[in-house]
Formats: sequence, structure tokens, C-alpha cells
Amino acid sequence: MNITDKIRIYNEDCLEALKKTPDNAYELAIVDPPYGYGDAKTDILNFRQKEQHKNWNIAPRDEYFIELMRVSNNQIIWGGNYFPYIWTRGGRCFIYWHKGNPVSNFADGELAWTSFKQNARQFDFRYYGNLEGSGSTSKKFHPTQKPVKLYEWLLDNYAKEGDRILDTHLGSGSIAIACHNRGYDLTAYEIDKDYFEATTKRIQDHIAQLTLF
Repeated sequence: MNITDKIRIYNEDCLEALKKTPDNAYELAIVDPPYGYGDAKTDILNFRQKEQHKNWNIAPRDEYFIELMRVSNNQIIWGGNYFPYIWTRGGRCFIYWHKGNPVSNFADGELAWTSFKQNARQFDFRYYGNLEGSGSTSKKFHPTQKPVKLYEWLLDNYAKEGDRILDTHLGSGSIAIACHNRGYDLTAYEIDKDYFEATTKRIQDHIAQLTLF
């Protein structure tokens, strides 16, 4: 589906799509694969656990990472500390998103592995209780939903003008909104139909709202 001439999203298995993609088709992949914890899908309306869709949170096999690195020149992989395959790939430019959670049973932050040969960096953005920062009324509908500001920061610091961006696990669509805001070309995949439809609406609503101003 073409949201705009630069934002393309597909309700499709990303691994099957990657297998059909030429080498080095993208300059940068920014991905947030499932870590493999839990086996139920969170309801997009009220966060009750559903017993159906139990395959939603299965961690990808090594084949996924092999294909991902074949089709993209550089990668930023959230949850990199959970995936043994990429530990063997080296890399010192880890990214730490410091959330500043005040609640003890929530993680203080999240870690991303990257292929860049740069120093490790930290992004500070308070997440608990507010998805997009002070004054935001944005509601979370995906269990691993990340703020748009995080993706804008990643694009500002790791992408170059004209880069083609890949996201294999679109989730809530925050990266699509960030790419639209920053003018980047994005191709993204989401296998779950419910999330795909909710995310499509979120992106379209954001773009429509921008056209009003």
C-alpha cells in the first residue's frame, strides 16, 4: 500500500519479502523484531490478552538477520541484546534509549545494536505515562510501541538525505510518521492484519492533520 509516494507499507511476512529483495536495496534498516517473550497478542483496543495470534511474539530465526543484512547497507536493531546471531557481527555503536521510568518493574531503557563504526550513544526521552512527550494525547495501541521522537532522532543521526529506509516489523507505525516528517523513503512490513489496519489509520490521520496547517 502506498501511503504517499515515499511511504509504502505492506501486510506481509517480512522474511518472504526480504527473500525477493535485491542485495543492498536499502541504505538503512531500522527494525524492532519481537524478542520472543510471551505468546499472546495484546488487544489493540484495551490491552487484554488474546489467546489467538500466538505466533506474534516469536523471535526471528538467524535466516531473518542474514537476509536483513544482505538487503541493507547498515542496520539498527532494537533488542539486539536478545539475538545471539548478531553478537557475532561485532559492532560498538550501541544505542541506549533511556526512558527514565519511575516504576521499578519497568525497564530503565532499551538497547539497540547497530552496524555503524561509531561511539555508543544515548537518547534520553521520558516514556512512562506519556507516549510522545509533554502535552501529548497520543494513545499506545501496540505493546512495543515506540515514540516518533525516537525514530526522528535515529534518522537525524544515522540516515543521510536520499537514504532508503527499511522496517521489517512496522508495529504501531511510529517510524513511518518519522520518515514522513523528515522526508525519507520508507518500505515497511507488518504481518498482523489488526495492527496493520490500526497503523495505517494512524499514519493517514497524522498526514491528514498536517495538511490542515
